Order: sequence, then C-alpha cells, then structure tokens
Amino acid sequence: MPHVPQLRIPATYMRGGTSKGVFFRLQDLPQAAQVPGPARDALLMRVIGSPDPYAKHTDGMGGATSSTSKCVILSKASVPDHDVDYLYGQVAIDKAFVDWSGNCGNLSSAVGPFAIANGLVDPARVPRDGTAVVRIWQANIGKTIIAHVPVADGQVQETGDFELDGVTFPAAEIRLEFLDPSEEGEGDGAAAGMFPTGNLVDELDVPGVGRFTATLINAGIPAIFLDAAELGYRGTELQAAINDDAAALARFEAIRAAGAVRMGLIATAAEAATRQHTPKVAFVAPAQDYVSSSGKAIAAGEIDLHVRALSMGKLHHAMMGTAAVAIGTAASIPGTLVNRAAGGGERESVRFGHPSGTLRVGAQAQLADGRWTVTKAIMSRSARVLMDGAVRVPAGTL
Repeated sequence: MPHVPQLRIPATYMRGGTSKGVFFRLQDLPQAAQVPGPARDALLMRVIGSPDPYAKHTDGMGGATSSTSKCVILSKASVPDHDVDYLYGQVAIDKAFVDWSGNCGNLSSAVGPFAIANGLVDPARVPRDGTAVVRIWQANIGKTIIAHVPVADGQVQETGDFELDGVTFPAAEIRLEFLDPSEEGEGDGAAAGMFPTGNLVDELDVPGVGRFTATLINAGIPAIFLDAAELGYRGTELQAAINDDAAALARFEAIRAAGAVRMGLIATAAEAATRQHTPKVAFVAPAQDYVSSSGKAIAAGEIDLHVRALSMGKLHHAMMGTAAVAIGTAASIPGTLVNRAAGGGERESVRFGHPSGTLRVGAQAQLADGRWTVTKAIMSRSARVLMDGAVRVPAGTL
C-alpha cells in the first residue's frame, strides 16, 4: 500500500462548561474544508474518530459521548458589531454525519477565551486586567452571545474558584448572555418562534408509543419538555437508569421525532435520524431530595425543580447549556410544564437539579400582544485549554 502522509492542522483542545471539543480557526483548515460540505464533514469526523462501530473513539480526539464529540470553527465576525463567528459541529459517534442544526451552550463559554488567545478579537477591546466583553455571532442559528471573559495581565484567566457541577475542578467564571434566544434566527438550524405550535402545552401523539403532555419551545435550542411522572419516572434518575434501558431510549427517540415534526423542524419522523442534535427532549419533576452522580446529597430546598435531558440519544451527565437556556426561559413563563414543576408563578431565575448537581439560569420574559418573548438568558460557565498544537489526520481523508 502506498505511503499516505498525515495532514497537520493547528488546533486547540478545550473544555467549555461540561463539554469539550476540538477548536479550529477557519483559516487553518485545509482549503477544501474551509467551506461547508462533504470535505469539511469528513475532516471533522476523522479528527473525532467517527464513525466508530466500537463507540470508543480510540482512533480520534472524541470521548465517545455527546459531550465530548464536538468541533468548533471560529473566524473573524462576518456581521457588524460582533467580534467572532462561531460555528459548531456535533459529530455523531457511530454514524457518519455531522449535525450542524444547533448550538452548544457549554462550548460557547470557550469561544471567547479562544478568540482572544488566537487574535480574533481586537486587542484594543481586551483590558490588561478586568473583563473582556466578547461579542459572538452563533452562525448555526443566527444568534448573538455575549461572553464576559476574565483577563489578568493581558491573558485570559482560566484558573479560579468557580465551581460547576459536572466539572471536577474549579476554574474562572465566564458569564454568558444569550440575546433574544426565542426569536427566529438566521442560521440553517433556526426554528420559528418561541412556541412553534402556538401553545404553552400540547398533547403530543407518538405513533406506536402513546400520547404525552409536552411543552414544545424554541429558546436557545428547540426542546421538548415532558412530565416525569407521566413517563413513569421520579425525575431524580441518574444516567444508568435511562441509558441502560434500550426500550426507554427508543421511546424517547420516538417522542423526539414526533415533537420535531410537530415543531416544524422536519417533515417526517424518519428525518430525525439525520438531525440528532435538535430538538432536545427532557423531563421535569418537582423538587425533591436526591443524590447526585458524585454521591453528593442535595436537598429539595436547594432547588426549584428537577430536569433530566437527553442529548444524541442518551441521558446527559449534567445539562447542555442551550437546554439550560430553554429551561430558564420556560420556567419564566407561567403555564409551561417547566414552570408548573417549579411551583408556578412568575420568576426571573430558576435553580434546577440534574444528574451531576445543580445549575442556576436566569431569563427575562415578557408578554406583549399575546406573544411571549425573552430578551436574554444568563448563566455562568467556565472554560480551560487542555492542549494546543496540531491534530493529525491521514491526507486521504479529504
């Protein structure tokens, strides 16, 4: 067999929130991968190590979970009053495709630090000490994210005492603002309106499975919220309770597909197989005592409700950042299933329990002319560079 060299592509491996991924500058990618299409998808799949029938990602940078099979491409902003364009690819693990239909809220926290460190932000906008405000254009869905990145001695500050459940070690806090998360965006992954069906609560018919009460919402990411008790759950479940149950996973996927059709994201349920990243499906329950995956006891009085969410067909170990935006938004609107689980009424923030612990998210919602809108959702994350240099892929990949 003839010798095929490996391509060397500058890259940074970063943790952002409870996710991690491989970050690239657009200009560093091979020419064929600098534009959307099969060449770019093939490159990113090979970087991650997909498709992998063994579901281990042994021959790539992925971690064989939805939280760790991610790639990010950044470039100078293409729209006015922004610093950087942020494009996110969710790489499937055992199938050959990259899902570009949504954002990753967790990795959003790493975009600002990467952009500053890699010269994508005007140095005049970065203080020597203090907080750099990075204006991010989320290109998948056509939305603005504002990242407040701590800076010390002219460099991004990564270490600190901010603790995030689902992340082992503390780091510096990065505050994120997701602007107008419920408004229709401009990207290919955008959905129409906050409540695509026009209802706060729907009855969702799932062929061959059943009928479920659901809140179908588009805020941060399209999401389907279900009632835990209606599904036969308490809402305090950890990953094994769902992920070790093949029948449960199949039921959730059928619900997700039916919800995607109802929300107008796809025309037929069969199309859901090629749109695994969105919508998300989650179930909610009132606050109650539970023990997190780390063994920490969390009392009902510490939280407002429980939320368990699935990502790429499996229960997430913590909470996706974009799903947290949807949770905060839905919680702020009286009548949604999320709001009901939190006790009802009006609220501008909510703290929810997830498998790894708790998370607080805020949202500012208002009702005008019979239509709900949210001006911004706010949450805190942290980010850290794990490794930088270059990734290698066989030249034949492209």
